[in-house]
Formats: sequence, structure tokens, C-alpha cells
Amino acid sequence: MSFLVYIGIMADRTRTRLLNALKSSGPQTAADLAKVLSVTTVAVRQHLDGLLHDELVAFEDLKGSVGRPKRVWTLTETGHQQFPDNHSNLILGLLGGLSDLYGQEGIDRLIAHREAQSRSAYLDAMKEVKDLDARVNQLAELRSREGYMAEVKQEDGSYLLIENHCSICAAATACQGFCRSELKLFKDVLGPDVSVERTEHQLSGDRRCVYRIEARN
Repeated sequence: MSFLVYIGIMADRTRTRLLNALKSSGPQTAADLAKVLSVTTVAVRQHLDGLLHDELVAFEDLKGSVGRPKRVWTLTETGHQQFPDNHSNLILGLLGGLSDLYGQEGIDRLIAHREAQSRSAYLDAMKEVKDLDARVNQLAELRSREGYMAEVKQEDGSYLLIENHCSICAAATACQGFCRSELKLFKDVLGPDVSVERTEHQLSGDRRCVYRIEARN
């Protein structure tokens, strides 16, 4: 492998890591991104300029109380589209055909069938997992395998299940029954002694979906 080819591969990897960081953690400064990626701020700015040229990122200069404005970078709509949406055009076509053939009842039965399949798979994966901490983290791992870029954080005695990407966004946009089904699925899987509340919703304009999970008193 020539040196120039190697440099090109490393540059592509850095670009991909930058996009992943903006997707998973939201708007950030070049300095923030440099810390996450363990590279220099100068290198990050060079890559951001390239991503800006490709219309994958955008920036906003935010004025603080003192000093120079802070430049904050975020993904554009085109940037978000770099992450898979599970063949959205095919899914939308299938949903449209199902609706034409069987009406809303057909859609509802499909959602219920998908929910039942997921419930069975999740419960099977968690059958040896007892405490809530382990169950929430296991659920996040299962969701990440399905493309949701899930992570768990703790806040005020609760767990936050954060999904930084919706891998069925097109289907959920066309039919929000998928979103209602997933909330019910989480409640069923985590058990009756656990409260699950959606606090951020991508289809409502938020950057991601977030679920607050806590044990009932």
C-alpha cells in the first residue's frame, strides 16, 4: 500500500468518526470533537471544511457573554442520510401496498406481529438478566444491533435509554403506530415494576429518541 493511499484511508476514517460523533452526541465545537477523536483541533477543522463542502455538516456561531463567538457544528439533513434507514423506499412501498390491500387493520396487524417478534427475541436475550441496570444495558445493546445507536446514561436516579438514530424512521414517519408499539414493547420487556416514559421523540422534532426508565416505588 502506497503512502498516499494510506493517508486517504485514514482521512476517510476520520471523516466517518466525525459524522458518528455528531450523530451520537449532537452539535459540538471543533475542540470538543478533537477531544473525542484524540486528534488535533486543526485536523478536525480541516475535515469539517471538507464535510461542509459536501453539505454533510453546517455550523452556527453562538455568541457568549465574553470572548469570540463559539462555532458549533451539526449534521445537515444530507449528513443524517449517511446513516442507514433499513431500505426506506422499499418499506414505504410495502406499507402503502399493505394499506391498499388490507386497510388500516392490515397495518395494525403488521405492527402487532413485529412487536410480538421483538418481544420474544428481547425476553429470550434477557432471561438470565435480573437487575434493572443490566436489563436496561442489555436492551440498549439489542437496539444498537438493530441500528439505533443506543446508549444508556444515568440521571437523577433514573436510566436514560438514548437512541441516537432511528433505523426505521421512514416507516415510523408514515405510521406512528410503530413508535407507540416500541414504547409498549419496552414497558413489556422491562416488566411491570418499571416505569418507561419517552421524553424526546425524533418524529416530534427532537434530535433523537430518549426514554426515561426507573423502578416504581
